[in-house]
Amino acid sequence: MSEMNELVQNFPNQLKEALEIGEKFQITDKPGFNPRNVLITGLGGSGIGGTIAGEIVAAECPVPVTVNKDYFLPAFVGQDTLVIVSSYSGNTEETLYAMEEAIKRKAVIVCITSGGRIAEIAKEHNFNLILIPPGMPPRACLGYSLTQLFFVLKKFGLIKFDFKSQVSAAIELLKKEEASIKEEAKVVTDFLYKKMPVIYAVDGYNGVATRIRQQLNENSKTLCWHHVIPEMNHNELVGWAGGNEKIAVLILRNKSDFSRSQARIEINKKVFKKYTPHVYELWSKGNSQLEQSIYLVHLTDWVSCYLAEKNSVDASEINVINDLKGALSKIQ
Repeated sequence: MSEMNELVQNFPNQLKEALEIGEKFQITDKPGFNPRNVLITGLGGSGIGGTIAGEIVAAECPVPVTVNKDYFLPAFVGQDTLVIVSSYSGNTEETLYAMEEAIKRKAVIVCITSGGRIAEIAKEHNFNLILIPPGMPPRACLGYSLTQLFFVLKKFGLIKFDFKSQVSAAIELLKKEEASIKEEAKVVTDFLYKKMPVIYAVDGYNGVATRIRQQLNENSKTLCWHHVIPEMNHNELVGWAGGNEKIAVLILRNKSDFSRSQARIEINKKVFKKYTPHVYELWSKGNSQLEQSIYLVHLTDWVSCYLAEKNSVDASEINVINDLKGALSKIQ
């Protein structure tokens, strides 16, 4: 079994360990702080948890949660902002820039990292710091970072739902469904092989769709794109006039999706099938949005690994990203 396959296999255990880590987190500064907004700053495998968490808490969190994936911060960030800095390595260039800006603006900062410069800065300033296990590719550590985000939001009084029970339920679901998850992942892999994947999901699962695209990019070395419903019905659906049979449409579905969105998907399928016969509906399992999201993430992580094998590529190799970072390090 390859290194990435082993990491995907261990995902349920990672979630369990993440719960144990989060339970130990205690707020150490600014007691009584009531944030007017939340900004989660992070990129790639470290940042996608923010997108997923932001969507899951949107219906409950009383303040806006914004995800930042750049060097710079929005103008609203200030002393009433809770800034969650998420960088697995602790050395992500863009995230370090954003963190320095958050310090200048006197925001309340919490860091989620395995170490690096971000951990050093957090200790220097006595910021809240959650350390997660080091030594793995950031994209293989979503279970750690995503779970910590819920702990942070809960301990700052911004959410009340029992996410711990939902994560625990997801862990049991993944273990129970392990064989069927791998079986369907292989079916999806064969479906996508030698085609251009296009991923669609309803609004609220944009983060999950983004995660799948990222995993196909990094692990499978595959180009693809994604969009959400209903927004794509106002633009991209027209673009399907240029569709062709080389495209494979993967639709993420949940029994809990809004009825009007369900109806849109059925109509959309008729449009897709005018141009390509390759349309696959991937149904989630679970009793909550969080469980369903974790289920879809895990199943499609397996898809990205299996597709890497069919493409005869190393799922762990990211030389082009390392080359980019090396080139940037030479620029003053």
